[in-house]
Amino acid sequence: MNILFIGDIVGAPGRRMVSNQLPRLIDEYRADLIIANGENCAGGFGITRKAFQELHACGVDVFTMGNHTWDNRDIFNFIQDEKRLLRPANLPPGLPGRGMGLYRAGDVSVAVINLLGRVYMAGVDCPFRTVDKLLEQARAETPYVFVDFHAEATSEKIAMGWYVDGRASVCVGTHTHVQTADARILPKGTGFITDVGMTGPRDSVLGVDKDIIVKRFLDGLPAKFATARGDLQFNGIVAEIDGQGHCQSITPLHFWEPAL
Repeated sequence: MNILFIGDIVGAPGRRMVSNQLPRLIDEYRADLIIANGENCAGGFGITRKAFQELHACGVDVFTMGNHTWDNRDIFNFIQDEKRLLRPANLPPGLPGRGMGLYRAGDVSVAVINLLGRVYMAGVDCPFRTVDKLLEQARAETPYVFVDFHAEATSEKIAMGWYVDGRASVCVGTHTHVQTADARILPKGTGFITDVGMTGPRDSVLGVDKDIIVKRFLDGLPAKFATARGDLQFNGIVAEIDGQGHCQSITPLHFWEPAL
């Protein structure tokens, strides 16, 4: 079984890159399940029903989120009923949506878990204790478990990889928008990468217009962010998982295409 995960999709440029490249990637890697982090896919902040439907039509099966989950209020109109959309499981109790789901991929089910880090983030429950409970539930149903840990600190993401080694098939980090060069299979069989990276505008600062960010560093004044234009990049990973739920390979995807 092959899972293709797409790193944080940023705005219309990111959605366009997914539309351009995903059908080819599904065929090339024989992907059985497509997961994407969609927390920046609507104008760089949050998700809308329109953006969700557009990406789902391109082939994305499951969407994970992060610290920008609630930035676009349109999410409240569909998250409760849309099982393909996950938000971090360790957000305060009582919020709409779910942090884990079971999804069919061919003849098997895959559990997908979404978590939010605590270092440099707003107050959330402990992701480590939360994942303990969710892994127990998931593994009672299937050996195939995928974790998206949306976190700021490299150390926290690496610690989570070691913590779930042997219990999750794959654990990927998201949020920092720069793909790390450490994709590997941990000793007990979990595929891991500290950060998958970003799918969106290549000539940018984490997807935002580079001139806005450079000016902000120079003068320190607040400025309204705008998604950058120009060349597009695709960041993701493909993980091959055996019948016991162990990762056999994890392949980073990192390429770009010129703007038309």
